[in-house]
Amino acid sequence: MNIERLISMFMRLFVRKIMNRGIDAGIDLATRGRGDTKDNSPETAAQAKQSKELAKKARKSIRMARRIGRM
Repeated sequence: MNIERLISMFMRLFVRKIMNRGIDAGIDLATRGRGDTKDNSPETAAQAKQSKELAKKARKSIRMARRIGRM
């Protein structure tokens, strides 16, 4: 193993971590609830819960697609 290969291995590791944080932050920002949560009716609370679950699925699918793309 040469030094260039080791450096590229570590760079991929760090870039992957930074990309995951950026994607998570972007999805959280896009799905962040607007307004006060105390005044929510049961319908809006259910919708907020559903959007959080959808955001979680989106994160997983994006990560899976990137993994598949690397193969």
